Amino acid sequence: MKLDFETDEGIGTRANLGVIVLETDETLENEFSRIMRLAGVALYHSRIPMVPEIRPDTLARMEQDLPATARLLPPSLSFDAIGFGCTSASTVIGSENVAKVIKTVCPDARVTDPLAAIIAAGQHLGARRLGFVTPYIPEVSAGMRTKLEQAGFEIAGFGSFEEGNDRVVARITEGSILDAIEKVAAQAPCDAVIVSCTNLRCLDVIVQAEEKIGIPVISSNQALAWHMLRLAGIEDLNPQFGRLFG
Repeated sequence: MKLDFETDEGIGTRANLGVIVLETDETLENEFSRIMRLAGVALYHSRIPMVPEIRPDTLARMEQDLPATARLLPPSLSFDAIGFGCTSASTVIGSENVAKVIKTVCPDARVTDPLAAIIAAGQHLGARRLGFVTPYIPEVSAGMRTKLEQAGFEIAGFGSFEEGNDRVVARITEGSILDAIEKVAAQAPCDAVIVSCTNLRCLDVIVQAEEKIGIPVISSNQALAWHMLRLAGIEDLNPQFGRLFG
């Protein structure tokens, strides 16, 4: 017996969002699944090849794989926003280049990345002086610091775990991240603390850190999710994920 059926608009009645995740990333999808759990918002993932070693040359290599990766997002959908989930690669490739390449495949989508999202989040919160926490080797951290300064921010405090292996970064404990935020915030007065890298497990310490240091904390995943939602016109408040969502 052939059964009758009806169709509707699908899951993303408010927004269809796509995110490109590094092959080595173990954190972004888990944190995004919690932030994006909103009625009518559909989130789709695609993975991009990446080796565990985080260096400028390995990060730059991803630019050539972005089109093929974007094509693996469901082709039947019109995406409201697409995010490229790598802060350090966005720094090396450049946010404008990331958007340009993704738009060759999804021309109607608004495109962002963690670097662009962090800049937008800092501006939204009115922050000028930043504390800056990274897991990166010095060369990669320096590149992102330059990008933030070019965007008009001042780096008031800085600290890095200086770990070049993404597998290790995913296993840095939440306690270590919280301690790093407090130490960097104590170096000098600042308006917000940035915690860079989509593979750092920040989501469950953001509110706790904000209560301890008294200023906003902006992480890569939190900022990217927030920016994607706002670009798609989703303005829901979720203060459990920090002041940025308040």
